[in-house]
Formats: sequence, structure tokens, C-alpha cells
Amino acid sequence: MSSGFITPFLVTMLVAGCTFAIRYMPFALFGGGKEVPPIITALGEMLPPAVIAILVVYCLKSVSLVTAPHGLPEFIAVGIVAILHIWKRNNLLSIGGGTLVYMVLVQMVF
Repeated sequence: MSSGFITPFLVTMLVAGCTFAIRYMPFALFGGGKEVPPIITALGEMLPPAVIAILVVYCLKSVSLVTAPHGLPEFIAVGIVAILHIWKRNNLLSIGGGTLVYMVLVQMVF
């Protein structure tokens, strides 16, 4: 084997091994009827909304309200995401629908 093949193969195996270990860890630590510590339960409840809030701030941080289209496509898309999520409670549908609406607005309307 040439070294041109070995290095990518070893990197791929290392990444696969780390991914497997990370995915296996919760089952090893909390599986088999063990009680989950309260801090882990609290993190599981707090982190998803916190991550979504960070994503909203990141997505809207460069919106200019003083130049056309004054953030209209972004805020319409955010509204669509909120409406879809309240209606269906499906993250994939909400984010996908909002993204689709945003892309249509910036490509065809504004």
C-alpha cells in the first residue's frame, strides 16, 4: 500500500472510532436501568431551546434594518418557522419550511 491511501484510511478509522465512542458513551454510563443524574436531565431540557436561540441570533445578526429590503425576508421566514412549529411541533418541517420560504423570498420577491 502506498502512503497516499494509508493516511486517509487511518484518519477515517480514527473519526469513525471517535464517533462510535461518543455515541456509545450515554448507553455505557446511563444504560441498564441506572438513574440519570439530575444535572444531565436539566441539560437535556435546557440545551435544545438554548441552541435554537443561538441559531436565531446567529442568523439575524447581519440583517440590516436601514437598507432595503429592511430585513423583511428574514422576519417573514422567522414567522413561518414559528407558525409551523406551533402548528406541527416538528423541527425538520419548521426549519425546512422557513428555509424554503426565505430562499423563495430572496430569489424571486426581493
